[in-house]
Amino acid sequence: MAGILNRIKQFARSPQGQRVVAEARRAAADPRKRAQAQRLLGRFRGRH
Repeated sequence: MAGILNRIKQFARSPQGQRVVAEARRAAADPRKRAQAQRLLGRFRGRH
């Protein structure tokens, strides 16, 4: 398990990881994208 977390941390520090993080932050700031993500998470959690 620790190996997976270390790989995630390493990716997040890389230039490609930084781009992904920045893109996720922009998407989270958009109300439509936020609502879309909430609906998707609700489906995964079993709520409709």
